[in-house]
Amino acid sequence: MAYYRSVGSIPPKRHTQHRAADGSLYYEELMGEEGFSSDSSLLYHRAIPSAMVDSRVWRVDDGKPEANHPLKPLHFKLHELFPGASWRQADPVRDRRVVLANADVRIAYVAAGLPSPLYRNGIGDECVYVESGTGVVETVFGTIEVGEGDYVVIPRATTHRWLPTGDTPLRLYAIEANSHITPAKRYLSKFGQLLEHAPFCERDLRGPVGPLLVETDDDSEGGGDVEVYVKHRVGGSVGGTVMVMPTHPFDVVGWDGCLYPYAFNIANYEPITGRIHQPPPAHQVFEGNNFVICNFVPRKVDYHPLSIPVPYYHANVDSDEVMFYCGGNYEARKGSGIGQGSVSLHPGGHTHGPQPGAYERSIGAEFFDELAVMVDTFRPLEIAEGARATDDGRYAWSWSGRGPAQPKEEDAQ
Repeated sequence: MAYYRSVGSIPPKRHTQHRAADGSLYYEELMGEEGFSSDSSLLYHRAIPSAMVDSRVWRVDDGKPEANHPLKPLHFKLHELFPGASWRQADPVRDRRVVLANADVRIAYVAAGLPSPLYRNGIGDECVYVESGTGVVETVFGTIEVGEGDYVVIPRATTHRWLPTGDTPLRLYAIEANSHITPAKRYLSKFGQLLEHAPFCERDLRGPVGPLLVETDDDSEGGGDVEVYVKHRVGGSVGGTVMVMPTHPFDVVGWDGCLYPYAFNIANYEPITGRIHQPPPAHQVFEGNNFVICNFVPRKVDYHPLSIPVPYYHANVDSDEVMFYCGGNYEARKGSGIGQGSVSLHPGGHTHGPQPGAYERSIGAEFFDELAVMVDTFRPLEIAEGARATDDGRYAWSWSGRGPAQPKEEDAQ
């Protein structure tokens, strides 16, 4: 999204000399998308940003995804992934548990109490939703304070780290793309401005405060070699490398451009409502290649005198639907066991909708107090380790009230 910002010290003309007080040159870095053909920013470093002294393998756990076969809807209770005080020994990057994945996107979850290492995702952008807790995201562009309800959009290859604050876990729902993540294109002008019909605007976005400069004398945090954990492609799968730098990457004295991380709080999303039920695209906030991100927020519901406020039953012909329930009471799922921290998967090929009784109960409702983040993918999602560990084992049968039938003799052979 082309929303220009300028932070810190930059020269009056790009690609020209920019010098420190002692006369030494700062090193200009262009961070740009689509091979110099899309949004970019220019960052000015004290040290050479390409310098490295070592690299070693970081074994990234991809969650070993498996096909959802036989096909069925599923319910996962993500809070069970970090029971008791285990979050105190987890960091927001290396301890993510992959829940669902396909070739376009990975969805992971973590409850953390430790600072993460320096990290960059070289595969795609990340959109991280803060379910609860507080923290600071430190980046080469500056710092962003984050808290409950924040989306944090981090462009591909941005070096950053997460620092939890407070005495409660920082619970993060991480959507890791293999592409860029942008506001829905129908909300943007041809020049990238958020339009009048968009449910949020530039005033709602919080960019990084900076610059963030780590001193580099031998007695400081930045003295000596510095490790950066890099997630990248290894063949056809996700891999990682620890790159060792001779200087700290937080040495940017200034930057300008249209590419940088930002936060957007879900409370600033203005819901689109109507006299009859609005389809999920009305709730969209972001999109990536082959997936969209929507959110369901507290809102006035359908006001036609004969309206049925909960969703009609629908078949996901072209997509898998993933709902992360992160607040309020989700009327359509009452009686299913779904609660705070739950994820439901409604796969393509299965007709789904409200639980028994919810259709009727919703008639006459004027307001829904619910909060959920939805990811719709256009390729099937596979079930990863974090989902298998927390599957409730019974959600698929919640519409019928019956468990699976015994296999026929010919099916068992």
